Amino acid sequence: MEREELAPHVSEIARVLKGKIEESEIWKELDTYLNHYRVSLETAKRGIVKKFGGDPGALTKGVRKPIQQLALNEQSVDILAKVVTVNPKDIEVEGKSKSILYGILGDESGTIPYTAWDADRFPLQKGEVVLIRNAYTKEWGGQPQVNLGSRASVEPQPADSVKLPEGAPRAFPDIGEVKISQLRENMGGVTVTARVLGIEKREVEVSGEKRIVFSGAMADETGKVQFSAWYDFDLKRNDLVTVRGAYVKSWRGIPQLNFGERSQVMRPGIKFPSSSELAEAKARSIGDMEKVGGGVDVLVRGTVVEVRKGSGLIFRCPECNRVVQKNACRIHGNVQALPDLRIKAVVDDGFATMTAVMNRRMTESIMGTTLDDSLRLAKEAMNPDVILERIDERLFAQPIEVTGNVTSDEYGLMMIVSDAKISTPEVRGEATTLLTRLEGSS
Repeated sequence: MEREELAPHVSEIARVLKGKIEESEIWKELDTYLNHYRVSLETAKRGIVKKFGGDPGALTKGVRKPIQQLALNEQSVDILAKVVTVNPKDIEVEGKSKSILYGILGDESGTIPYTAWDADRFPLQKGEVVLIRNAYTKEWGGQPQVNLGSRASVEPQPADSVKLPEGAPRAFPDIGEVKISQLRENMGGVTVTARVLGIEKREVEVSGEKRIVFSGAMADETGKVQFSAWYDFDLKRNDLVTVRGAYVKSWRGIPQLNFGERSQVMRPGIKFPSSSELAEAKARSIGDMEKVGGGVDVLVRGTVVEVRKGSGLIFRCPECNRVVQKNACRIHGNVQALPDLRIKAVVDDGFATMTAVMNRRMTESIMGTTLDDSLRLAKEAMNPDVILERIDERLFAQPIEVTGNVTSDEYGLMMIVSDAKISTPEVRGEATTLLTRLEGSS
């Protein structure tokens, strides 16, 4: 992206940070995020603002959307809608009575429930058309609900600016059938057909109330997803199910499927891959996972373009397992540190990058050495960095296959590697194929 294109974004970051750092420093940070971490522009902006103590939410400007396109947990949206119903209600907040309004909003695309958290500020009237600015959405019954909070405003609009379709509009439009690899945070009303790979029943506490949840993993031919069923659908391992009306949340960027009593679970009688076939890790591109936020048990093929500092021989706190410096843990102070091995490699698949983190077992496997060997070599060289140098010599510019769960944060994608191997090209096979093609064309 050219400097001229980035200039408005630098100005916006400076505005949100209110002079905490100079624009020249913002340019440097942006260059690091975009060209070193290789993250998206929006991720870079939010990361910089968060790093310097700003509010990433302030970067988001109200975007007008039809009701059908509203997703879960949107922070700032504008809605042009007709007030279908208005219901007053008194609630108690911190020992004081507070008047709110709740009801239904509608436009040409559908309807959606709303809550206005201050009846005096938002004197909504049934049948009027309003432009709501800076509202936000939250989950209600697995679907988005519009909330009018302290940042929201309401502007009356001409009565004919919104015309509801004849008949009752759909309250929760269905996005429709999607594949697991397409799931991303804030999706609502999705339909997924998949096979249950595993399930367990747990008791959890939600808002002070104990609830039963059935959680596990399911898969289709594109990948795996963790799920939580908040109702007993009598799911069993190996069941093939079509879940309609589910919604997607995420944990550290990994999409997770949720569905409850408002959802439907059916058993389709169709041909579908077996559990053993679906249990294998599915190849995904890094760019694809950037779009959705992460993935469960995915296979990535790429090239190691950097072995990061912090790889090699490290020492951990025996109490919290954090990496220590000079036997000092920032939480527990001076400790008898324990040696460990780790690799933090940047993998590039030609379109995007991610950091692949390998534990001691994986490091020993891919390096063909042991922790004891590494301690001996470091002692002989009187420098633990010798292990980092050996890893760099072994992995840099090498084609690699890594498998594991991919999470994301403001610094981009990271895989916790469960399996890895350096890819050895089939030179003889490729040469034979090439010769055959050449001979055929002569």
